[in-house]
Amino acid sequence: MAMYTLPELPYDYAALAPVISPEIIELHHDKHHAAYVKGANDTLEQLEEARDKDQWGSVNGLQKNLAFHLSGHILHSIYWHNMTGDGGGEPLDKDGVGELADAIAESFGSFARFKAQLSKAAATTQGSGWGVLAYEPVSGRLIVEQVYDHQGNVGQGSVPILVFDAWEHAFYLQYRNQKVDFIEAMWQVVNWQDVAKRYADAKDRTPLIAP
Repeated sequence: MAMYTLPELPYDYAALAPVISPEIIELHHDKHHAAYVKGANDTLEQLEEARDKDQWGSVNGLQKNLAFHLSGHILHSIYWHNMTGDGGGEPLDKDGVGELADAIAESFGSFARFKAQLSKAAATTQGSGWGVLAYEPVSGRLIVEQVYDHQGNVGQGSVPILVFDAWEHAFYLQYRNQKVDFIEAMWQVVNWQDVAKRYADAKDRTPLIAP
């Protein structure tokens, strides 16, 4: 059975400074993300044991644990590539991401309105969670979602293309309890080239549910 592995960072620990400090990047990737990978693999082994023994007393907890750790692994894997030290601003046609820019304007009215919604969604996620820009394949539009503790307040089948980590471990060492300040700073490092590629890839997928 294939096991999950911790992906390497696409840049060094200092690449996103001063928006995100090297210390946070190192702890976030090497400790927190690594823990989700281990948790997903451990849970898969426990589910395999449950199948072998036909013992299902803990299945509810195991299924929840798998969703928690696997979502943590997937969202963080997107998160690292969604950021770059040369990023920020907004997607523009002159930068080769005009299709994404048009989709944002069509789905939200304008980039400013989209930015306000995603910022608010990330900042107001209760407890720990994420703000997510996702492609919804049934309607073909972009939507903003909130992910709570990796479990999800999401549209089934939607594909995340831009994720803002609003867990305290993503910012607390640098921003203390000022989550709103961290979310605002995140816009300075968004890698629109990566987001645009994820959008194009998501559009090319065949919807699982017919409209």
